[in-house]
Amino acid sequence: VYLVGAVAGALFFGWLTDRLGRKKLFSLTLGLYLAATAATALSPNFAVFAFFRLLTGAGIGGEYAAINSAIQELIPARYRGHTDLVINGSFWLGAALGALAAVGLLDTGWFTPELGWRLSFGLGAVLGLGILLLRRWIPESPRWLMLHGRIEEAEAVVAGIEKRLGVAPPAQPLPRLRLRPHALTLADVGRTLFRDYPKRTVLGLVLMATQAFFYNAIFFTYALVLGRFYGVADADVGLYLLPFAAGNFLGPLLLGRLFDTVGRRPMIALTYAMSGLLLFATAWLFVHGVLDARQQTVAWSVVFFFASAAASSAYLTVSESFPLELRAFAIALFYAFGTALGGVAGPWLFGTLIGTGGRASIGWGYALGAALMIVGAAAALLFGIAAERRALEDVASPLGRAE
Repeated sequence: VYLVGAVAGALFFGWLTDRLGRKKLFSLTLGLYLAATAATALSPNFAVFAFFRLLTGAGIGGEYAAINSAIQELIPARYRGHTDLVINGSFWLGAALGALAAVGLLDTGWFTPELGWRLSFGLGAVLGLGILLLRRWIPESPRWLMLHGRIEEAEAVVAGIEKRLGVAPPAQPLPRLRLRPHALTLADVGRTLFRDYPKRTVLGLVLMATQAFFYNAIFFTYALVLGRFYGVADADVGLYLLPFAAGNFLGPLLLGRLFDTVGRRPMIALTYAMSGLLLFATAWLFVHGVLDARQQTVAWSVVFFFASAAASSAYLTVSESFPLELRAFAIALFYAFGTALGGVAGPWLFGTLIGTGGRASIGWGYALGAALMIVGAAAALLFGIAAERRALEDVASPLGRAE
């Protein structure tokens, strides 16, 4: 239900982000997430609980489109890849904090089970409120303002950034860009994706779907595997999530700079390939019962050191590859496709495999996820573009560009 909400929210709010602006939507979507999470904590029955998880997913789906488009359009080209990967990877800092909190909140010695899970969701809402306040300091995208004829506001945003950083305006004239107002239609979206940039569309679909299957299949069944095969109690799963979260954050943090220096294509191919190869090895060790719970967690942490950078690079690729007018909606489309395909199929398949009770069945599932990441690496080598250190308008010319 959460994933259905994420898909629907991405499409709806992604479309609105291109029409109403990045700043409005990443406040609106975060507000929806916050309210729905708080309401989840107060759910009187499962039907209400599921409804508010649907709304929570919608808020998160919309967030991906709004915040990724804002990152691309606000960050200088020479830092864009690293910044995008680190911000997307910072999800795992929150996952680590949530895991630590859950260890205490789900401890029946401190709180009853009925109260503990409610407090866990309530904590998520409190953290979201803090981020909502911080979002007030993020300006609207000057590119979006320019596109909608709000030139003075765009100039004020850029001047404010220069003033805060103590940077003088450029001494030499910069390239000039002339734009015509262009109201985006679905026909524009179809033409852009399938006629103007078909290779980029294929690349985006492959990268998003393969990483979504890989990620969601393992992460959504993480606790089930630990409990079924290693006897880890539910209340202790949070402790095992900490090294997993550390690997997921350190990957984008330490590898991110290489996406701006070595380049997008080789680094995307490398991180996808390493993720697949390491998961193959981990699957073999799991099937043969070589690892205990701690060793299995360390192995997954190493796998996701590379996989986290790979997954974040999928969002980076999609958000750089298409014109300004449909950037947020393109992110939403590819996120929705990847989540609907990989995010739903992956957990369903692995849940079924875990239900068989056999390590070999789950091993084949891991092997499938690993093979899909290898396919993603091949797609990056075949269709990848050298977007590093280039202005977005050079990577994909705006639809309303006037020569």
